[in-house]
Amino acid sequence: MSIGKLYDAPSCRVTPLKALVKHFKLDVDIVQRDAEFGKLFPLKKVPAFVAADGTPIHEFIAISYYLLAQIKNNPLAPKTKEDEAEILQWVSFGNQEILGAAWDTFGPLTGRAPYNKNSVDTASDLLDKLIGLTFEPHLTKNTYLVGEKVTYADIANAALLSRGFEWLFGADWKKKYPATTRWWLTVSKNPIFTGFDFPVTDERIKYVPPKKEEPKKEVKKEAAPKPTEDAPAKKPAHPLAALGPAKEPIDNWKRVYSNEDTREKAIPWFWEHYDPEDYSLWKAKYKYDDELTLTFMSTNLIGGFVNRLSASTKYMFGTAVVYGTNNNNGIVGAFMIRGQDHAAAFDVAPDWESYDFVKLDPSNPEDKEFVDNMWAWDKPVVTADGESKEIVDGAVLK
Repeated sequence: MSIGKLYDAPSCRVTPLKALVKHFKLDVDIVQRDAEFGKLFPLKKVPAFVAADGTPIHEFIAISYYLLAQIKNNPLAPKTKEDEAEILQWVSFGNQEILGAAWDTFGPLTGRAPYNKNSVDTASDLLDKLIGLTFEPHLTKNTYLVGEKVTYADIANAALLSRGFEWLFGADWKKKYPATTRWWLTVSKNPIFTGFDFPVTDERIKYVPPKKEEPKKEVKKEAAPKPTEDAPAKKPAHPLAALGPAKEPIDNWKRVYSNEDTREKAIPWFWEHYDPEDYSLWKAKYKYDDELTLTFMSTNLIGGFVNRLSASTKYMFGTAVVYGTNNNNGIVGAFMIRGQDHAAAFDVAPDWESYDFVKLDPSNPEDKEFVDNMWAWDKPVVTADGESKEIVDGAVLK
């Protein structure tokens, strides 16, 4: 009999919980967020767990201890009450202090939160200070966080620090904190994490500001200079340029969208001229809605994302919207691209991997309606759990 269900999400707080379930073969259903999720967890935050008797349990540490209690002959269990207190201490510290400072650093750098250099630098310094005063000196003298074997303190913190090793902790950082690095590389390869991928960077991610459009200046045409050996190399062509011109130029649609009423004229014109052989339609859904807070910050987030797609403007069109309210909002959009390879269009934006992309079928009425609603902005967004949320703002790539 199942002991409950765990709601899945791409979160480093969910990773260790899934690892426990899979490694110890706990009878737990790992499910996607649905209509019931929104009713049981009004804040719509993960991790979230529902016990077999229907009891909803939220908060990372609470769910951790519930699952740990289900493991027979648990090798992660503490030997003494003192060990138990230390494990709780390290898990709490990693969940609250370490992940908080890490998010305030990598969130803006990866485009998931608005960027402010002073705030990012402050958070980065705090993260290094926290690790330098706790993990590094402790792990210089000890193999693991508590005792002489792996405990849940190690498993939890290895997952909580995974974003740091993925985006922030480059080669210089690893040299500065060798004990923490040694410990993390060891624990992240523990059999409990079999099937989980923990990327490791050699270079800290750098902030890429949105590209600003400069006003075009009219200049007199001059005779092209003869090429010399010192002439700069030509800028590489965009991958989608190899497809050649489409039968219906995308600029025609952009002009119609800009100048005509969206519902009454523009959208009917679009479907009349859309060619699925030349173009494809894609839904882009932000992966980390549970980390979004104020709606204006979410608006800044999609504005930056759209700006960073400017290198692909000649080959795509789309809109992205923010829906919901403060501390309960999401981001979704619909895009048309030249050809069928969405990666070639989106990977010019460093934060494109923060979105899930699903190819849409224009012959499917639901997909077609989704495109219409995204481009018209005049109807609520219906979430995965069936809730309708009004559109707050959005951005257009054209």
